Amino acid sequence: MKSAFPFGLGILSLAVSSSLYADTADYRLDPIIVTATRVAMPDTDAPYTSEVHTRKMIEASAATTVYEYLSQETGLAVMPSYGNTFAPMLDMRGYGLGNGYQNIAVTVDGRRMNNIDMAAPLLGSIPLADIERIEITRGSGSVMFGDGATAGSIQIYTRPKTGMAASIMTGGYGFNAASLTGGMSGEKVSFSVGAEQSDANGFRAPDATGFRDSSSMNEQRAQVKMNVTDALKVNLSGSSAHIDTRYGGYVTLAQYNADPAQNNGKTYTHQIFESDVWGLGLDYQINQALSLAVKHNQEDKLSNYVAYSSVSRYDYTSDDAALRYQAGNLNVVLGTQVFDGIRLSSSNRTSKKNTGWYLQGQYRIERVTLSAGAREEEVEYAYIPNSGTALNSTKRLSAADVGINYRYSPTTSVFANYNLAFEAPDIDRFFNYGGTFNGFIQPAQSRTLNFGANYVNGGHRLKATVFRANLNNEIYYYNTGSYFTSYNTNLDKTHKYGLELQDTWRVNSRLSAEAMYSYTRAIIDSEDMAGGAYNGKELPGVSRNAVKLGLNYAIDSASSVNLSHVWRSEAWAANDFGNSFSQKQAAYQSTSLAYRYRVKNMEWFAAIDNLFDQKNGVWVSDNVIYPVNFTRTWKAGLKVNF
Repeated sequence: MKSAFPFGLGILSLAVSSSLYADTADYRLDPIIVTATRVAMPDTDAPYTSEVHTRKMIEASAATTVYEYLSQETGLAVMPSYGNTFAPMLDMRGYGLGNGYQNIAVTVDGRRMNNIDMAAPLLGSIPLADIERIEITRGSGSVMFGDGATAGSIQIYTRPKTGMAASIMTGGYGFNAASLTGGMSGEKVSFSVGAEQSDANGFRAPDATGFRDSSSMNEQRAQVKMNVTDALKVNLSGSSAHIDTRYGGYVTLAQYNADPAQNNGKTYTHQIFESDVWGLGLDYQINQALSLAVKHNQEDKLSNYVAYSSVSRYDYTSDDAALRYQAGNLNVVLGTQVFDGIRLSSSNRTSKKNTGWYLQGQYRIERVTLSAGAREEEVEYAYIPNSGTALNSTKRLSAADVGINYRYSPTTSVFANYNLAFEAPDIDRFFNYGGTFNGFIQPAQSRTLNFGANYVNGGHRLKATVFRANLNNEIYYYNTGSYFTSYNTNLDKTHKYGLELQDTWRVNSRLSAEAMYSYTRAIIDSEDMAGGAYNGKELPGVSRNAVKLGLNYAIDSASSVNLSHVWRSEAWAANDFGNSFSQKQAAYQSTSLAYRYRVKNMEWFAAIDNLFDQKNGVWVSDNVIYPVNFTRTWKAGLKVNF
């Protein structure tokens, strides 16, 4: 089949051409507000680069899960983690799909989602219907988010519900889902509750035990907000998620080309996740200029690899206190954050505790916005086995951020940003196959310089950013070809650079178009462990070029169509640090089409994912390919508001 990429370009060209014949009326875009520094401001005034997705954009898409939305509608590189879509791999700015998710700080309403081990964030526990906004910050955020914000951050904000709503969905490959939400808002107290259930039979053939790569998810949540006084607000929330999933193993290239749905004779990995979270937040307005925000979150999580009887229990405690001063054009935030993570297994108790202190300031002088911030963080590790020697280590790390934005005219602004960030190793990095202690390897440190420009004129918004990042001790897994001799270590020096473009155009009252493009290079400068064999090579799993295209057309006041297309160029396979494997990571592409029809209190929904039936996979090495998003599928549903 021919590539769908030229088709997507053709559609976008048609949209641009249509604008030449559009009415001369000014079809203004909705304003975009960013909050990554805890100071709300228009994105065109921010001294950093951002990508924001609103509730309106989420509802217009073909996505029904967080994984689908991030992979279809954002500029991130998102793939299932060896078939697991509930804890997907994430990458931006050239850190690679293998390790990229550990270089992005992920939060939900301020609660940290990153794990203390090599498990990816459990994004599948967040219903997409609950999300109000997704804010992606690139090359900045280390002062506010600390450990792991070397590439940037993903901030997810949920929304309270009012009224009652119920939805049902069905689709191909045995997909079924249902949800029920309700809420009430009063002058002093508001509350919302919700529950969601989904099941899918999977896309691949049954394995030797007769099971397909099926999945099921049950989730419940509740939130209460109280205005105790005019100055004091209290927020209490809780959620519970149970995920039961099976995901397939790898296939060879010949098997992938013949039929990516086959199982290669392997038994699918069966994993069960459980997550119970509760949180308490207090916001107190001390006086007109000074306010205090305090949050506490507790998460009890379980990961069970059923076939291996491998059960890990996690106890995560998060505390966040921020004192904010705002007077005139000056904003200052002084805060502390503690993330205490413990993993309990049958043989040991291992923990990683992050304690950070930060100061972030911002000042507006006529057309200029200045920002500066610094952070000190202490990372404490402890390993206590049931028998044997206990281990511990402490690291003190620093982050900083300096930025400036200059509004050149009412439509145009330019900005520059310099960011220092760090990634403290997860607890798995200190051990090799079989549990042999590998040593406390070094944290990674990055220095990133961003230059960007914003142009907003009525219905047209254009953002452009160029960046350069230099890193010391980027963390990776040195694969010798044998599990018994491979180990975790550091790339001594690496660098990354690139270009990012975002263009949104409201062509007329009915048609909107969006395009994102990124060019990224990630280079290994020196790596002593491989005896210089990797020097000058490209970091594997990083596509040089990536494109996301989107169109939304309002057929009439009740119905709309949304079309999106994602394409990423080929890359070196995930384990190919020497750039010498015979098989590369193939180019990724997928097109999604969604139709929505609203009448009175009902909304009908239909979507086709992977419209052109493109085959996609994750290449780890030669003939080790994990098929993902390799077939066309559909979904349809109904939502009723009471």
